[in-house]
Order: sequence, then C-alpha cells, then structure tokens
Amino acid sequence: MAMDPAGQTDTGTAGVIARPPLLFLAALLIGFVLDRLLRLPFPGPGLVSWIIGGSLILIGFALFAAGIRDFSRAATPVPTNEPTRVLVTTGIHGWTRNPIYLGMFLIYGGIGVAAQNIWILVLTLPLAILIRYGVVAREEAYLERRFGDAYRGYRQTVRRWL
Repeated sequence: MAMDPAGQTDTGTAGVIARPPLLFLAALLIGFVLDRLLRLPFPGPGLVSWIIGGSLILIGFALFAAGIRDFSRAATPVPTNEPTRVLVTTGIHGWTRNPIYLGMFLIYGGIGVAAQNIWILVLTLPLAILIRYGVVAREEAYLERRFGDAYRGYRQTVRRWL
C-alpha cells in the first residue's frame, strides 16, 4: 500500500551526502586500487569464492530489483535527489525499509568475495557507517517530516535492514 501525504506541499529532498550508488562505486574503486597497491591474501579457493560471491550478487540484485519495482509501481522516484511522492510500505518494503541499500551491500560484498579482494571487504564497515548516517538517517528524518504518523507507524512495524 502506498500512502499519499494528504495536502502535503513539502517538495524537499532528504539531503543525503551523495547519491548512494556513487558511494558504493567509490568504495569499490578504492578497494580495487588498494588491492593493486598492497595485495592481501584471500582465504579459500577461487571456485568457492566465485560461488559465494555470485550467490551474494544474485540475492542482492533480487532485493535491489524488488525495491525498484515497488517504487515504480507506486510512481515515486528512486533517486534520493528527487522528492518522494508516496510512502511505499508493501512488497519487499513490508519486510525491510531499505531493500535497495541492502541489495547494494550484498552486491558490493559479493564482488569483494568473487574478486578475492580483502580491501573491498574491509571498506564495508566505513561504507556502512557512511550509508547509515549520511544517507539512511537523513532519509528517515525526511520521511518523518513528509509523512508524519504514517511513517512513524511504518518504522515501528518494519525493521530498517532485516
């Protein structure tokens, strides 16, 4: 169910620090550069890494696509630099408030495992902190301002990540 903010004229945005896909891409690039400069050994055989990494990537794409599909069906934009039109609370958003970011993290981690790149995996923690406080916290504050009690109720019933 998508809820429209009745009579709401707020067209602002969440004011996130950067577009999330760019943050993930930057972390990947930094990880690959660090791996090139200082290669660290990766435990386990390559085939196992490919299977685990590939599985994480596939699951991540499924979550990501489900989140995008829910936004599309609700006719609300996905990019964080556009105003949210409706509060999406159904589909995958009924299980997790951040399926797109969760999917991005699984894809990111899957790439790190498949590429046997320790640096990408090490950068997961700073990336998670950046996404949590520079993106998600700002989006949550924006959604609470925009949708009020509807968002507060949603937040109480659906977990942020899993």
